[in-house]
Amino acid sequence: MSFSPPTSTQGQSSPGRAVVLRGYFENGLSPLWLVLIVLVIGVGLGIALAFTPWPLVLVWPLAPLVLIALLALVQNVTWVLMAVAGVVVVIPFAALPLNIGFNPTLLDLAILAVYGVWLARLATRVQPDYHASLLDLPLVGFIILACFSFAAGLGHAELTRDVARHFVEVLLAIGLVLVINNVLDRRDMLIRFLRFLLIAGIISATIGILLDLLPQDFAARLLSALRILQYPSGPGVIRFVEDNQTLYRRATALAIDPNALGGLLIMLGAITGAQLFAPRPVLPRFWIAGGLGLIGICLVLTFSRAAVLGTGVALGLIGGRYRRMWLLLAGGAILVLILPQTQFFVQRFLQGAQGQDLATQMRYGEYQDALNLISRYPWFGVGFSGTPDADTYIGVSSMYLLMAEEMGLVGLASFLFIMAWFFLQSFAGLWRGYDPELDPILLGAVAAVVGAMLGGVLDHYFFNLDFPHSVTLFWLFVGLALATLRLKGKNNATE
Repeated sequence: MSFSPPTSTQGQSSPGRAVVLRGYFENGLSPLWLVLIVLVIGVGLGIALAFTPWPLVLVWPLAPLVLIALLALVQNVTWVLMAVAGVVVVIPFAALPLNIGFNPTLLDLAILAVYGVWLARLATRVQPDYHASLLDLPLVGFIILACFSFAAGLGHAELTRDVARHFVEVLLAIGLVLVINNVLDRRDMLIRFLRFLLIAGIISATIGILLDLLPQDFAARLLSALRILQYPSGPGVIRFVEDNQTLYRRATALAIDPNALGGLLIMLGAITGAQLFAPRPVLPRFWIAGGLGLIGICLVLTFSRAAVLGTGVALGLIGGRYRRMWLLLAGGAILVLILPQTQFFVQRFLQGAQGQDLATQMRYGEYQDALNLISRYPWFGVGFSGTPDADTYIGVSSMYLLMAEEMGLVGLASFLFIMAWFFLQSFAGLWRGYDPELDPILLGAVAAVVGAMLGGVLDHYFFNLDFPHSVTLFWLFVGLALATLRLKGKNNATE
């Protein structure tokens, strides 16, 4: 389903302008335009420099270089989407050392660039059609419900700058589904994007393993060096099981939180695992096998039991089509059970299943508190800023309970309807014919979302204002699946 923007009725001038702008996006700016823009920006920065605090003097001269990089970036929409994926996967909390009331994050800039390039492509008719999907209206309805709950919650809680900013980031992340489904409109673009995503995932897993192997003090110094990008610093950047320094360290890579890293690895493990047995993988198969091994090792080092469970289910789902995956899973499980280095993890997993460890017992308390809050405000929740009652709070280690706290049962039901409709379309698409390139991508993306939703039963990162990159990652994979499904349907229709 698609529709075209209305054509101009104002003679030939409008098409002429469209051709000029289209030339920018397809062929790049001419050197003259580039020089003029840089000169204008340079003059503007020179004027602004007179009114700038002296610590920013070293930052302003870099702005023209950043502008040139951005101009080069936006000439290829796939690059802009790669920038979002790279930030989300490798360095999600990085922010510019420039305080404008808040520090803009790299993720904010990348997502805004995606929206800007997409709208510019529509306006200049580089992309002549809007590719609609059956999820568009439910997604818009979900966003409207979120805005309603947010506004209603302001009646009993003060709005802070961070809550407002993170809420907008979450809305942009959800809307990214519509953008990705339109931006990845060719098979080669989809494959390039997936190739970059897999490489970024391998890099992130490698960072997580290396930091975990380094001496604690040295790893803390390395992570603290990221303070220039507004990362936390000090000994607290090293995380431990149950925050107890006598127990094992937990891998975080650059995601700050080991459970958030675990959620990332669920989705990366699924999309990589599907490529391992694909007839036409997007990377050499030995790269994919090595990358999947690194993701698996890093996953265990996070000690995130929800992430391990979600990854296992996602890979098991992939095994429904590629049966050798079940053998690989069985082999991995046996190694984890027998290796001396993994016995503590096995013990932790069993303790969690029996509700014996401190973290699980704390979860039970959070669940009870969340159910108490939901029972008082069942329909539209309490919003995102705070609760009306002093004996309640927003926060629980479950994506679904957190969603019900903030958006009520109506919001939760809306989300579940969207996902049910998404899975119905996706599995129907997998049953219609077989494409050796697109089917593994679609299967991996769908399995990643299944794993994330299962992990979300025990963790909250995929719907948490404090972790906008995890929210972005979840909806990015939904958009990736929809784009793949549309391309597969398009190919089937032309055969």
